[in-house]
Order: sequence, then C-alpha cells, then structure tokens
Amino acid sequence: MPIFILALLQNAEIAPAESERSADLLTPNGGLMFWTLVVFLFLFFILGRFVFPKITAAVEAREKALEDAIEGAKADREAAAKALAEQQRQIDAARLEAQKIIVEGRQVGEKLRADMIEETHKQQQAMLERARHEIEAEKENAIAALRREAIELAIAGASKVIEKNLDDQANRKIVEAFLSSIPVPEVKRG
Repeated sequence: MPIFILALLQNAEIAPAESERSADLLTPNGGLMFWTLVVFLFLFFILGRFVFPKITAAVEAREKALEDAIEGAKADREAAAKALAEQQRQIDAARLEAQKIIVEGRQVGEKLRADMIEETHKQQQAMLERARHEIEAEKENAIAALRREAIELAIAGASKVIEKNLDDQANRKIVEAFLSSIPVPEVKRG
C-alpha cells in the first residue's frame, strides 16, 4: 500500500473523534471546497495549456486523415469506374474486330472455295476437251489404218481375181479414190 494511505489510516486511529466529524461528507466545508476549486482550476489550466491542444490537434489530424481517405476513396472509385468503362469499350471493340475478322475469314473461305471449284471445273473441261481431241485423233488414225488395210486387202483380192499383178501404185490410187468416196458414219459424242 502506498505510504499516503498508511499515514491516513494511522491518523484515523489516533483521532477517532476527528474522523467522525469528517465522515459526514455531505456537510459543506469551506476550506475543503476552496482547495478543491484551486486544484481543479490548476489542473484545468495545465490540461488546457498542454494536453487539450494536443488532443484537439490529434482529433483534427484524425478527422483530416479520414476526410482525405474518403476523398481518396472517391477518387479511386471514379478512376476504377473510368478504367472499367475503358476496359468495356476495349472489349466491345475487340468483339467487333473479332466478328469482322470472322466475317472476312468466311468471305475469303467462300471465295477460295468458289475459286477452287471454278478451277476444278476448268481443269475438268480441259481434260474432257483433250480427251475428245485424242479420241478424234485416234479415230482418224484408226480409220486411216483401216483404209490402208482395206486397200491392201482389196488389191490382194483383185490381184487374185484377175490373177495378174497390177501396178501397185496405180491400184492404190484407184482404191483410195473409191474408199474416200464412201461416206464415213458419224460417231455420236456425249
């Protein structure tokens, strides 16, 4: 226990009559009231001079920090809203660009497909035309070969018939003239 309390307790034991008189706290005591007022004013002056300005400054600083934090939060929210709007705009632009690229890709693919079909068709027609020319050339070669053989057979048959070998060159001219006067049947093309 503190020494002050011990001293009070010892005084209380020495002067029991005095403690009975001070026990009545509700009774006004002028000296006690004066000193209490002096101590209060002294403490109020000390607190007002040294402590209250620091407390007030701390409260004002805290209030200013809170206001700054609120303003910063508002600014951050506005910046975030602007950034979000910009991001959304960029996303929309990217979507439009992607759709444009897809449409262009489809158009290029369709054009490529049409070009390939057209090229294939042209190649097919060219192959058919070549085949027709080759067939026509083969047909003419076959007809010419058949005529030659027919001439050879006709000459051989005629020489057997007349049993005399005629002049080969003159005979050939006669038979060729005869065969060329025979119409050649047309072959149907399809």
